[in-house]
Amino acid sequence: MRSTQNEATPPATDPWPRFFAGRGHPAARRIGAGTEGVVYRLGDGRIAKVWTRRPPAGLELTRRVYADIARHRLPFATPEILEVQQYEGVWVTYERELPGVAARADSAHERYERHIPGRRRDVLLTVLRGLASVPGTDAMRRLTVQGDDRPLWRDHDRFQDALGALVARAAHRHGAALARHLPDFDPGVERTLRALRSLPDAPVTVIHGDLVPSNIHTDAAGRPVAVLDFGFCTTAGDPAFEAAVTAAVWDMYGPYAEEHTAELTRLFARELGHAPATLAAYQAAYALTTYDLFGLDDNDGHFRWCAGLLRRNAVFAAGEAGDR
Repeated sequence: MRSTQNEATPPATDPWPRFFAGRGHPAARRIGAGTEGVVYRLGDGRIAKVWTRRPPAGLELTRRVYADIARHRLPFATPEILEVQQYEGVWVTYERELPGVAARADSAHERYERHIPGRRRDVLLTVLRGLASVPGTDAMRRLTVQGDDRPLWRDHDRFQDALGALVARAAHRHGAALARHLPDFDPGVERTLRALRSLPDAPVTVIHGDLVPSNIHTDAAGRPVAVLDFGFCTTAGDPAFEAAVTAAVWDMYGPYAEEHTAELTRLFARELGHAPATLAAYQAAYALTTYDLFGLDDNDGHFRWCAGLLRRNAVFAAGEAGDR
């Protein structure tokens, strides 16, 4: 769940702690909030998520996806929905609480060092390798990513083609807003679509799609112990997409963000065997499919970040680069 500012500060009249107390959880307290809803710690190893809106695919499908992931022996924990409830039109899920603490704060609120420490690179590689070991399932293919109105894989047999169709829909959705900041917008979209269509077939595994630092929990020794908040762009697909997006979103707003994206992209290409041009194509696709989810001009940080990423991207801005 993408966090918002003052995430642990409840409104003056928050009714949910009393509601959870009535269900046998007197110590319930708000611990986070995001675009999807609000999270409460209940105690006894459980949390509750009060959804602002139900996921487009439905909570039962989300529950099945979580179960598909959890049945694999990963070196870190992943979410598990224990119960789904509706109260006065609001959906509530009861889930097991995941261990550890956020790997670090968002780079908008914490100054990142210029050179990424080796322990943080190791955390990301462990998580990426772990997720890439989980095969994609039918339930994952039925998911709808944020901002879209249909399951990503509908009418497609290849992830690359499904993603290209999503890029085309998203560019049509509010592309005029992005084109005001990118004069070469339409040709850039076409270059990205050509690059996606030309990518070779790849393994289909689970894609988290939002491995920002707060969604990876580590223990006191800095080892990854949990990955949470699947749902923003979760699907089944090419693990190179996960690597590309992770390299881009690990540091989005710090003074060395561009350097860090380039450093992690090179690292993942070298250590995970992904072609640099494939990673570039997927980074362009991510920007083109998420640019309008929070705002439609450069007053919004994510919109501004997407425009900047596209302006620098080798596929979108200057045609396809490197060998596949």
